[in-house]
Amino acid sequence: MNKIGIVVCGNSGIDYMKVDYPVKVIRSTLNLAGKEYEDFVDITAKEFYDTIVNNPDIDVSTSQTSTGKIAHVYEELKAEGYKDVLVIVISSKLSGTYQGAVLAKEMVENLNVYVFDSRTVSYGEAYMVLKAVEMIKDNKTVVDIIDYLERIRDHIKIYVLVDTLKYLVKNGRLSAANGFIGTLLKIKPLLHIQSDGALVPLEKIRTTNKAQSRLLEIINDEIRDKSVIMFIVYTNNLDKAEAFKNHILVNYPDLEINLVPLTPVVGAHAGPGTLGVGYITLS
Repeated sequence: MNKIGIVVCGNSGIDYMKVDYPVKVIRSTLNLAGKEYEDFVDITAKEFYDTIVNNPDIDVSTSQTSTGKIAHVYEELKAEGYKDVLVIVISSKLSGTYQGAVLAKEMVENLNVYVFDSRTVSYGEAYMVLKAVEMIKDNKTVVDIIDYLERIRDHIKIYVLVDTLKYLVKNGRLSAANGFIGTLLKIKPLLHIQSDGALVPLEKIRTTNKAQSRLLEIINDEIRDKSVIMFIVYTNNLDKAEAFKNHILVNYPDLEINLVPLTPVVGAHAGPGTLGVGYITLS
């Protein structure tokens, strides 16, 4: 087995999964009512959503992992004997983590660091880690792994339903056409992550039920005759995630559908009530 180090940002939700490999996680900081929390270490997803639901006007913000902390992780891997390190991070359109990871590698000598922009978030990013681990165990090189991850990246689709856009608008995480935001604030929007990793509005829908029905229609249509695995990302609405899963299984009873929590740092931008539905087309 090749000795290749793996680093992934906590936005992937990898902390909530079992990974049979020593993956290092770089975690962002959640600022909640003036107090700092390290994502997952100091606060779990459930604790976070319970807090903001019970305190809707609470001050919430986030800060990405510092370049110095990322460089320290690289130094740890170097000390552990790694020569090659693969870093998989959240879409560069959604966070500055990618740039920080790139800058950090210039601070560490005699270590080959490959920073990969997943152009996605949550399970899409975590799935790349899982596949990279499989390939390392199959003795594949870093170049082989990156080539495969690029193919995965081109076959991930993610749709997002948010209960309110106030969090996305406040933190500047939503890319939208001029004049669209004001209208969206009054309805239940259906968003999606583009191929470049940007989160943009897809359709304007008036009610949550209609938005969910429309998303189910889109998913059922798009995965027809395809081999896919699916994931549903929930916030404080696991019941809705399970219901959505059951609706999909009616037409696709053998489909693998993973339910995963949205991490607090990502949830700070999406807000409670958010539901993400995505799939990866298998080659």
